[in-house]
Amino acid sequence: MKRNLKVLISAYACRPNMGSEPGVGWNMVRELVKYHKIWVITRENNRPYIEAELQQNPIPGINFIYCELPGLLKKLSKSHKIVHLHYYLWQIQAYLMTRKLHQELNFDLAHHITYVRYCTPSFISLLPIPFIWGPVGGGESAPKPFWQDFSFRGKAYEIFRNLARSLGELDPFVKYTARRSAIARATTEDTAKQLRKLGAKNVEVLSQLGLSTEENSQLAQHCLPNNDLIRFISIGRLLHWKGFHLGLSAFSQAALPENAEYWIIGDGPELQRLQNLAVELNIAHRVNFFGKLSRQETLQKLGECTALIHPSLHESGGLVCLEAMAAGRPVVCLDLGGPAIQVTEETGFKATVRTSLEAVNDIATAMTQLGTDTELRQRMSKSAQKRASEVFAWEIKAQAQANLYEAVIEKQYVS
Repeated sequence: MKRNLKVLISAYACRPNMGSEPGVGWNMVRELVKYHKIWVITRENNRPYIEAELQQNPIPGINFIYCELPGLLKKLSKSHKIVHLHYYLWQIQAYLMTRKLHQELNFDLAHHITYVRYCTPSFISLLPIPFIWGPVGGGESAPKPFWQDFSFRGKAYEIFRNLARSLGELDPFVKYTARRSAIARATTEDTAKQLRKLGAKNVEVLSQLGLSTEENSQLAQHCLPNNDLIRFISIGRLLHWKGFHLGLSAFSQAALPENAEYWIIGDGPELQRLQNLAVELNIAHRVNFFGKLSRQETLQKLGECTALIHPSLHESGGLVCLEAMAAGRPVVCLDLGGPAIQVTEETGFKATVRTSLEAVNDIATAMTQLGTDTELRQRMSKSAQKRASEVFAWEIKAQAQANLYEAVIEKQYVS
């Protein structure tokens, strides 16, 4: 029997008309209110964006609770290096606020949505009601054979990242969050393994990403180019773990027409290294580095390309892959992380990850096939759009989530 539940949602990141974590928070709660009564506790700095949107497009039945740390502590969020300390402390403050609110409203269930981070606790799990965690991610690591391609800076980053994650797993509140979860959802199987080690009893793998109807419609307008010019594109911050060096190496090996091009959009510390690599591989005249572009400019460039190359070495999401699929672009990724969950044999290619050499060979083979087989491109294009709209639409994901709430309350999942 359908019930109109009172659901408390923790969404530290939650802003309309944005991608990444803020978009995950906003889009999910916007859809969930169609099924249940929703209270969302989020950061105070999200208030102006949320209230401006609600003034133009009211959403009946949704209640926002704005929470912030007192005094100087709120400034911790201004530095990217220590924002996770702010996040940790903010969650304690959020729990104290919602504990009082629960005494008044008597919530049926609590759900942590953002941050999508498994190695930091969610303190609303302390409330005496069923608790759902996630999807959360972050359990992915760059395979060791790929480290040989990293700079000293890149290797140091990976070491400290793994250390920070291991320290987080030692936090008793992280273990409590996992064990307290009626169900814990992981963005990848790597994170699912960590959740099970932490004591989560019911674990599912589910991407945290989605697209709205408006986004799917907008992206679907970018039809495959009719000309014969083959262009591959990579989009993202130029960081060592994004694996763009693998894409360049593969492009140099692929059997493609001489006028084929590789476009790279983004900026970051690896720019010079990637430019030097293009020169070494003798492909610099066929590679264009566009730097950081606006979203509109990026989508325009995507619309002029054949396929997305996204060889990320550890990523719990990979929204650009989903956007490319919605635009009807086949995606070539590694068989790792979030992208590997999004991409199927019908919508693109997943390269093996035993060694960097094998990965480059697989990507090169995929580029060759996509660059020389028009029918394959068109078939994958249609399948990619179909999967984006039927599997990753926020409307569909929220309905499944709302049904899960009812299943938890009906004790189909035991905490």
